[in-house]
Amino acid sequence: MAGASVKVAVRVRPFNSREIGKESKCIIQMSGNTTTIINPKQAKDNKSFNFDYSYWSHTSPEDINFASQLQVYKDIGEEMLLHAFEGYNVCIFAYGQTGAGKSYTMMGKQDVKDQQGIIPLLCEDLFTKFNDNADNSMSYSVEVSYMEIYCERVRDLLNPKNKGNLRVREHPLMGPYVEDLSKLAVTAYNDIQDLMDSGNKARTVAATNMNETSSRSHAVFNIIFTQKRYDAETDNTSEKVSKISLVDLAGSERADSTGAKGTRLKEGANINKSLTTLGKVISALAEVDSGPNKNKKKKKVESFIPYRDSVLTWLLRENLGGNSRTAMVAALSPADINYDETLSTLRYADRAKQIRCNAVINEDPNNRLVRELKEEVSRLKDLLFAQGLGDIIEMTNAMTGMSPSPSLSALSSRAGSIASLHDRIMFSPGSEEAIERLKETEKIIAELNETWEEKLRRTEAIRMEREALLAEMGVAMREDGGTVGVFSPKKTPHLVNLNEDPLMSECLLYYIKDGITRVGRVDASSRQDIVLSGHFIKDEHCTFTSSTGPMGEIVLEPCEGAETYVNGKLVTEPTVLKSGNRIILGKSHVFRFNHPVQARAERERTPCAETPAEPVDWAFAQRELLDKQGIDMKQEMEQRLQELEDQYRKEREEANNLLEQQRLDYESKLEALQKQVDSYYPEAPDEEEEPEEEVQWTERERELAVWSFRKWRCYQFTSLRDLLWGNAIFLKEANAISVELKKKVQFQFVLLTDTLYSPLPPDLLPPEATKDREKRHFPRTIVAVEVQDQKNGATHYWTLQKLRQRLDLMREMYDHAADVPNNTTEDGENVMTGGDPFYDRFPWFRLVGRAFVYLSNLLYPVPLVHRVAIVSEKGEVKGFLRVAVQAISADEEAPDYGSGVRQSGTAKISFEDQQYEKFQSESCSVGLSRTGISQEELRIVEGEGQNAELGPSADEVNNNTSGADELETPLKSLDDTTLEHLRIGNVFTFRVTVLQASSISAEYADIFCQFNFIHRHDEAFSTEPLKNTGRGPPLGFYHVQNIAVEVTKSFVDYIKTQPIVFEVFGHYQKQPFLPLCKDVISPLRPCRRQFPRVMPLSKPVPATKLTAMTRPQAGPCHCKYDLMVFFEICELEATGDYIPAVVDHRGGMPCHGTFLLHQGLQRRISVTIVHESGGDMEWKDIRELVVGRLRNTPEADETIIDPNILSLNILSAGYVRPMQDDRQFLDSDMPRTFYRFEAAWDSSMHNSLLLNRVTPYGEKIYMTLSAYLEMENCLQPAIITKDICMIFYSRDTKLSASRSIRNLFGTGSLRAADGNRVTGVYEVSLCNLADAGSPGMQRRRRRVLDTSVAYVRGEENLAGWRPRSDSLILDHQWELEKLSLLQDVEKTKHYLLLREKLESTLLMGQDSLQTRITEELSESPQPPEVDHEVSSSSEIITERQRELAAKCLRLLTHSFNREYSHVCVSASESKISEMSVTMLRDSASISALNTITPSSTCPSLVDGCYSNPELRPPMPRSRAVSPSPDTQEKSINRASETKPRTRKFVPDIQEIRVSPIVSKKGYLHFLEPQTNGWVKRYVVVRRPYVYIYNTERDSVERAILNLSSAQVEYSEDQQAMLKTPYTFAVCTEHRGILLQATNDKEMHDWLYAFNPLLAGTIRSKLSRRRAGQMRM
Repeated sequence: MAGASVKVAVRVRPFNSREIGKESKCIIQMSGNTTTIINPKQAKDNKSFNFDYSYWSHTSPEDINFASQLQVYKDIGEEMLLHAFEGYNVCIFAYGQTGAGKSYTMMGKQDVKDQQGIIPLLCEDLFTKFNDNADNSMSYSVEVSYMEIYCERVRDLLNPKNKGNLRVREHPLMGPYVEDLSKLAVTAYNDIQDLMDSGNKARTVAATNMNETSSRSHAVFNIIFTQKRYDAETDNTSEKVSKISLVDLAGSERADSTGAKGTRLKEGANINKSLTTLGKVISALAEVDSGPNKNKKKKKVESFIPYRDSVLTWLLRENLGGNSRTAMVAALSPADINYDETLSTLRYADRAKQIRCNAVINEDPNNRLVRELKEEVSRLKDLLFAQGLGDIIEMTNAMTGMSPSPSLSALSSRAGSIASLHDRIMFSPGSEEAIERLKETEKIIAELNETWEEKLRRTEAIRMEREALLAEMGVAMREDGGTVGVFSPKKTPHLVNLNEDPLMSECLLYYIKDGITRVGRVDASSRQDIVLSGHFIKDEHCTFTSSTGPMGEIVLEPCEGAETYVNGKLVTEPTVLKSGNRIILGKSHVFRFNHPVQARAERERTPCAETPAEPVDWAFAQRELLDKQGIDMKQEMEQRLQELEDQYRKEREEANNLLEQQRLDYESKLEALQKQVDSYYPEAPDEEEEPEEEVQWTERERELAVWSFRKWRCYQFTSLRDLLWGNAIFLKEANAISVELKKKVQFQFVLLTDTLYSPLPPDLLPPEATKDREKRHFPRTIVAVEVQDQKNGATHYWTLQKLRQRLDLMREMYDHAADVPNNTTEDGENVMTGGDPFYDRFPWFRLVGRAFVYLSNLLYPVPLVHRVAIVSEKGEVKGFLRVAVQAISADEEAPDYGSGVRQSGTAKISFEDQQYEKFQSESCSVGLSRTGISQEELRIVEGEGQNAELGPSADEVNNNTSGADELETPLKSLDDTTLEHLRIGNVFTFRVTVLQASSISAEYADIFCQFNFIHRHDEAFSTEPLKNTGRGPPLGFYHVQNIAVEVTKSFVDYIKTQPIVFEVFGHYQKQPFLPLCKDVISPLRPCRRQFPRVMPLSKPVPATKLTAMTRPQAGPCHCKYDLMVFFEICELEATGDYIPAVVDHRGGMPCHGTFLLHQGLQRRISVTIVHESGGDMEWKDIRELVVGRLRNTPEADETIIDPNILSLNILSAGYVRPMQDDRQFLDSDMPRTFYRFEAAWDSSMHNSLLLNRVTPYGEKIYMTLSAYLEMENCLQPAIITKDICMIFYSRDTKLSASRSIRNLFGTGSLRAADGNRVTGVYEVSLCNLADAGSPGMQRRRRRVLDTSVAYVRGEENLAGWRPRSDSLILDHQWELEKLSLLQDVEKTKHYLLLREKLESTLLMGQDSLQTRITEELSESPQPPEVDHEVSSSSEIITERQRELAAKCLRLLTHSFNREYSHVCVSASESKISEMSVTMLRDSASISALNTITPSSTCPSLVDGCYSNPELRPPMPRSRAVSPSPDTQEKSINRASETKPRTRKFVPDIQEIRVSPIVSKKGYLHFLEPQTNGWVKRYVVVRRPYVYIYNTERDSVERAILNLSSAQVEYSEDQQAMLKTPYTFAVCTEHRGILLQATNDKEMHDWLYAFNPLLAGTIRSKLSRRRAGQMRM
């Protein structure tokens, strides 16, 4: 039988619940002994394996091919049992992944008859063969051991005393074995079954995702089977000993499949380690047995088997390739989701099939071992005697019955009589090892010589010790020993534990035995029956005495000083216990005493006793203890409270005395300081009382003072900011409650201004608004709350007072939210009835927008068809409306328009002068009628949330009114007596026809229009609603309305100055709002997302060396300069020079670029500042250069303190000469200033991973740089901040500048080094110090608490939402400007349309009408703004015409040069430009229009509406009228006398965000002043800046021009004088530049890019000149 191979069988199980839930497919097929696995991903990729047995257990037992448990045992178990009877060692082990069925194959289900595994069937069959044996000479004995290998440690599963881990030893003869592993003798199968049950319950199992009872350890069940045969002839007994090892391996697993975490993950790692070692052993054995190796040396190396790498393989060494007959059962999972694990198991089994085992029959192993062991003992003794240690052997023999000491120290402690024993052993080499080996051998001999009866007695003793140990722990065992648990005895009195955790109560049971039961600690002098622990448990705490008798009374006697409570009372004397008493020992041990006999007798005596209302548990016992001890505790608490009150009263008196003393000290110091101030300024009161010394004001200065005073009174910036800051916390709390209650309502601040396009509803006005309405000369702006109802798609506006009122109701709803069902919070009925504080009623129709149509054409009269923009209250153009206005005769009958036209009758309207005058007075004060608005809103939609959050600013209303006056001046000049059809008292009839509406969004379904006079909201005319789809042809209203008016003076004034209001309404379809966003961009407004993304402007990096100083308050601005700053990063080259790093300019945007740097090189940062030379700009020194805020995103979180800020070492600083490419034509006569400084930058000092590695692909590194520069005459350093973008490459990478498309196809040459820098454009403002003592400055400096930073409950759910603050004021100012521009555009379009109509009438022969208009224009009175100092004799045109032209130009240029000028104008700019010279005749001089002055002021909330000329601020002198040189010289001398020679300024440098819109780009020629030659430069206009490059390929800006502070001039006379066509000039504060285009068209395009108004003026002039020539 020697040299047999390992028997290998595979078995596939059915699907489990997990695999059924995932709808897995079977991938295992079996045919005979061949097993095939199918790859679920590649169906053709099949792998087949041949084994000794292939068991198909995937289907039900009804299947003919189904392999049952019995069949597996018959094939494998019976064969192995037969080998065991023959005397061979036998091993059966199961292998497979977790949940594959290993434990089921080996153990099965013992309580189900047909599902028992190999182990129970083999054991049962073993004893069956014993009983069937009829040979009397044969005798059998069986011993069993059961151990588990858990986390590479061995545990005994059958002996409760062996709680620790057992040592694995190796003997030269016996091989590896487990020391102190219990081997229990059994006589029947039931004994083995009980032991297996006990061991299985002690095994380590746990639940994983793949198996609910996953074996977490390897279990080894060993059966030592001994056969004794007595030979009567020789009187000799022979033995055969077979060892049957039945191994249940833990499942191989993957952490992601099993979901292992924590302890499970650690267990799985150890399981996989041991199984991996087992696989290595099997592979090594298979290679050894696979074939002979010719090279012996190589065979010796390869024959090493790693048995010792794992405890499992070490113990199974004999079973794997040794003296054993081995069988392996591989358990398979059939599911496709376990394909990898199943394939691994099959390969594992296939390798094991190649192992060959050298099994031999074990004949009389005991006799042979005894003989060999005795020889070894004799040899060891001789060795010790030879070393002179024989007395140790004698002493060891004297200690019979004691287990040998495992160490030398223990042995020496027992042999205390020999003083020098330890020294003798230490000086004897090898003695300790010999003694250890001797004890080990003698212990093995004792075990081998132990008789069978002694083994049975030892097994019984171990069982008794186990039961006694369990009884000591309060756990009882039934008499049969089969089940372990807590049982209430029927007669014996006992104690049960009570615990605070109900699950832990009554889990421990302590018997009170007959006689005395002692309770105490484990370290008491005498043995305690009940062992407890704790600080308040004495060594001998108390005793329970049980008396003999029918009732068996139990007496509790506490020991001296022991705290013992019975039913809450402290007992010090013996106390008789009754069943149900609560016993507390110490402080924490609580028990209930149960006496079954007493309880039974008590129930029989009182059978109707009620069950106690409260259960007797731990809480009951504690309350009982407190009740019994409560009197003393109450007194102690009152006493302690009284002491605390006395101490508080004493400390408060001391604190009050100290505060009073400090107050007196401070008052005395203040009085002393006041006396010092009075002594220093004794003449201060007299100076204030000298108003007569003030300079007398001129009329112009007095107008300025009145205007400034009224403007100051209505200043609102600070008050609006205070309201935003003070109410932010209420807004945040409302949003937080809305999110928690899931109301789908969002709140945000909004500013509302009373304008024509956005009138304020009356419910949003404060109560005092009507009182100061007549005194207020500026439109009112209020802070409101925008409520976005996402559920109903509506928007409402609340006042701050309404928000607070609703917030109180929201808090109540939030507090009662737990009591209200969920469906009530979302009930729509509450929304409609107003029961929910989050919602308001919303109307069916909502306002789309307003439009205005002026009636000036009725004065002449000529018919006009207007196309006016429908503007929403936010300033967005929502669509367009076509309206026709014409005068008709009173008796004219309306023509028959057909069925598609709706004709209304003639409406009669009366214009009363008193009512109109009242309207005019109100409009002068606030801009429009307040009463009319309230009637309009109540009648139509009641302020239904029309998104009316925007309106024109006060300055815009001023501009509107002045613009209206300027446009309507020729209309006002018409005398009423000259208008025959508008005589006072006559009835005048005109017709208004609403034609079409177009470009209205499809979100408004039903559209209708209504119109009325601006002061008569009670009389409105409405059209029929039309369906709107947003597509197809315009909506045709075709509504005709005739209006008859009795002509009055007010009616004539109305048609001259006021429009008709058209309001378009629609049914708004519900659209979802964006979360916490302000609004959705109108489809007609250009979307800014199409522009290139620009980097954000960061705040300066804090300085590290400069001391923090408070910024002084800046006053009026003294001067402004434009800075162009070059940033370079230089790297150290191999030559030792620092070369600028390559910059990637592929973005195409100015002031942007990416530095391409090498990793690990030394670097320097170089900064060059370029600006126009001026006396006020003088750089003194660079104080500090800091870099920080390292990140991989453009945006930086500036709220986080950056630990990586680095201050660089400044190497050089000073003024330098420009390089050849930077030197421009600008520097020929008036050189610009170049200031350069350089600093060393060691990026490793940041200790940042972003800088210390190569940048990954697609990622960029961003850094913020701040330079603190000291300037002459400045109080603090100026700060230049720039965000740098970088990419780090490896040190050896060759980099080259990437070429953009412009560079690729451009012309000219450019060195790469010239483009290796990034430009920044900045504006520096030098401001004077503010007056610290003025009331205005003190008011602006007051500290207002910003409540937006205060925390409210639920704020973390707002996902970064913040209440709007100062930015809202600036955004609202810009939106007001949009409304102002739109209103100006509508007036201009009406005027141009009327002019074209009149001109066409003139061409048709109506010369008389044109003559009358011309005469009226020439006779118009002069407005008060005309400068009377200008001599009219020096002008060719009349002063009136000059003033009209200047006014028109100011109207059209007041906003073109602003930051947002590219957004607003929806009308054609070509038409706008045509009106600039409307009033000029051909004889007028053109030189007055050659110079266009863009206004530098912006409309703001503080400017006002000046319908009355007296309220307008005096206009500055036009550039067309230059002051005399004497006047200038006087003003300069006066200024020089009043200015001190040295000033201290407050510098402020702001980086300019580059506009993404290119107005025009191309080549221009510039005149070089010294040579009078022309230089060609590439120019890009991005308003308000002009960027100048050397060539088209140049990626670095060489110069800039600021159009907002420059003047563009064009003169035909100048071109004729210079004989250079196509030229124009740009004049800045520092220089004048002459530019030349290539042709006439290019020149006009460049003029339009530089100044659209000037280009329009020139085109209008040329067209009028051509029209005049054609008429001539």
